[in-house]
Amino acid sequence: MTDRPTLRQQQGPTGSRILGVGSFQPERIVTNDDLSKIMETDDQWIRDRVGIIERRFADKDESLVDMAVKAGVNALADAGVDPSEVDTVIVPNCTMPSLIPNAAAQVADRIGIKAPGAFDLNAACAGFCYGVGVASDLIRAGSAGKVLVIGAEKLTDSVDPTDRANAIIFADGAGAALIGGSDTAGIGPVTWGSAGDLVDLIHMREQRYIYQEGQAVFRWATTQIAPIALRALELAGLSPSDVDVLIPHQANLRIVEAIAKRLRAKGAREEMVVADDIRYSGNTSSASIPLALDHMRKAGTAKPGDVVLAVGFGAGLSYAGQAFICP
Repeated sequence: MTDRPTLRQQQGPTGSRILGVGSFQPERIVTNDDLSKIMETDDQWIRDRVGIIERRFADKDESLVDMAVKAGVNALADAGVDPSEVDTVIVPNCTMPSLIPNAAAQVADRIGIKAPGAFDLNAACAGFCYGVGVASDLIRAGSAGKVLVIGAEKLTDSVDPTDRANAIIFADGAGAALIGGSDTAGIGPVTWGSAGDLVDLIHMREQRYIYQEGQAVFRWATTQIAPIALRALELAGLSPSDVDVLIPHQANLRIVEAIAKRLRAKGAREEMVVADDIRYSGNTSSASIPLALDHMRKAGTAKPGDVVLAVGFGAGLSYAGQAFICP
């Protein structure tokens, strides 16, 4: 019997980190007053219910891929990295108009990234955190060198404009992060999971329109997501008092505030900055966390070196989170 060959394994750097971030939003601003002209609602009702003041809608000929390309280009520019240095592209999304071709290969080609590993990832509103977790592990395993993760959504194609409960919430946009190797950990371990027994709470009605049981999702998110965020800190060897910036998925301002309140009850500082990008961007699903991060960096409320805690949650019901160092 001959000796069996031994397979070779690759080994990457000790850690990973975010090298740069970028975002893109369509030009068209839609206010609550604009929506009141096409459905029975008003500005105060929307602000009280979900905290949104305005959101961005893409034009009919502006695609998810178009927005992802622009966000990706901005992230590479922020990192000072040439497209030729990127070897993997991940595009978390849940609103591509067709299953094939995927968004990632198209996005990579248009950015100028040649022959990368390219795939889409559908964990709905948790997609960006899932993507960051996968990218970090690919890098540390030696399977990738630099990974571009782009959360991108055109939710207006999947929302019934007459459905007041959902049409006031969702919007369009893209946010990206470039992730590379590091001698020290700049991204903590991902904590993720799902509640498959609750999948019917958020689904596609008539295989066309997003539908969600709003109150049930609200109760689930306000009770179950803070422990996931705390677990992400524990895995990273951090305590709530270490967090400088909290970026939950921007689903609803009341959910965001409830998560922050629970973390402060566990020791997070009062001065911890909490993302409220939902006010002016709406719910952009997998794009919401990187959009908020980019906006906060530009505003100076998230600074290089800050400890950021991100946690995403949504259809599936899927959830994921991790701590990372702000680039």
